[in-house]
Amino acid sequence: QYKFRDLTIEELKNVNKTYPNFVFSMNTYTFKDGSQKDLLNFSGTVPVKYGNSYNIPVCLWIMDSHPFAPPICFLKPTANMGISVGKHVDARGRIYLPYLQSWSHPQSTVIGLIKEMIAKFEEELPLYSLSSSDADRQSELLSYIAKITEGETDTKAKGKIGGHKDGCFNKITVIGAGDLGMACVLAITAKGAADKVVLLDLSEGAAKGGTMDLEIFSLPNVEISKDFSTSANSKVVVLTVNSLGNAQTYLDVIQSNVELFRGIIPAISHYSQNSVLLVASHPVEIMTYVSWKLSAFPKSRVVGVGGNLDTKRFQYILTNLLKAEVLGKDAWIVGEQGEEKVPSWTSCNSGARQIEMAARNSREKVANRALEVLKGKGQRSWSVGLSVADLTDSILKDKRKVHCVSTLAKECYNINSEVFLSLPCILGAHGVIEMMKLEEDPVVIEKLQSSAASIHDLQQQLKL
Repeated sequence: QYKFRDLTIEELKNVNKTYPNFVFSMNTYTFKDGSQKDLLNFSGTVPVKYGNSYNIPVCLWIMDSHPFAPPICFLKPTANMGISVGKHVDARGRIYLPYLQSWSHPQSTVIGLIKEMIAKFEEELPLYSLSSSDADRQSELLSYIAKITEGETDTKAKGKIGGHKDGCFNKITVIGAGDLGMACVLAITAKGAADKVVLLDLSEGAAKGGTMDLEIFSLPNVEISKDFSTSANSKVVVLTVNSLGNAQTYLDVIQSNVELFRGIIPAISHYSQNSVLLVASHPVEIMTYVSWKLSAFPKSRVVGVGGNLDTKRFQYILTNLLKAEVLGKDAWIVGEQGEEKVPSWTSCNSGARQIEMAARNSREKVANRALEVLKGKGQRSWSVGLSVADLTDSILKDKRKVHCVSTLAKECYNINSEVFLSLPCILGAHGVIEMMKLEEDPVVIEKLQSSAASIHDLQQQLKL
């Protein structure tokens, strides 16, 4: 069942007008994890000029979340053709293009994709002619490629990938290979909670910088890929990407991030339908909201890293530097990240209540001192990476530990809008299990309501 059937049909009609040689059909596509789905696909040739004129055979599979998710594209070589592995084509004939990585409806279309395919193939021809002896020697490889492009399963690959049962294979995908994404991969690997970590690099071109170093000094259980299907069946998907566009205003920056997420979230939601989305992109409250809306996941399974790092630091400063152990135990940094964050306490600690009643001013002084120390600590990539690893550890191991994370705050503290704020929550295998109750502090509640209003105002101006 195609979720956006009318949009899909309309676009494919346009493709048929422009490229009438393409043949449309419904077939079963088998993903890398062995799961199968009936998908619309079309096969045909694209005209390429490379000295002479060539017709390059291709097969495009249309995802059921089209046009919000990009097609899966393959070369479809005949028996006398060999695949030239290069920047845009792998040994199986899978096609990788910048257009696919930055796919965003309505700007991205199948016709636009084919045009870029032609342009890239004219720079680097993806196929070459085989002699008869070469064709014989490569018949097995071509047979395998034909199976892949027809959506059949390679049993050996399936067996290798399916070696763990879903219930015991802890897989994490980190999206984005910038400094933060790299820091998350290293911290998660060091934590040792995941059986496999996939780093999904959406940048254009070949691996470079940190991802190249990861490939050179290959870490166990870490895979680098540009293919969304490698994220299949992840327990947690960590989003670290931020748009590097030429936006002029803060709203433009956020909208640019929304467009980026529009090409990511539907594909991730398709491949890992039961995952927890952990958002580390900025601004975290709004991008967590965007992820929730685009994924259609339940609110419990869309979580922002929020105030987890600041809270851990705050608790450490109170307990170890200021020797206020009772205060540190149930202390949290809540609300909106940045200057609007505010310290608060959960209401379950009787000692904290007694201190609050007997010496509220004293507690505020200690909290202010802790905040002053906190101000000089900056959130560097490696420190956020450690925080992300802390959260993924609690989710994968179902620890049911309390963390301060961005969660849907509607109907809490008289907030009536759909906004995400950092609040103390119990985290488990399926995300947020329960939200902890904060003390009834008018200053904190007013701050939360003020943050919710400003965030909601920004969200109303976004084009989702």
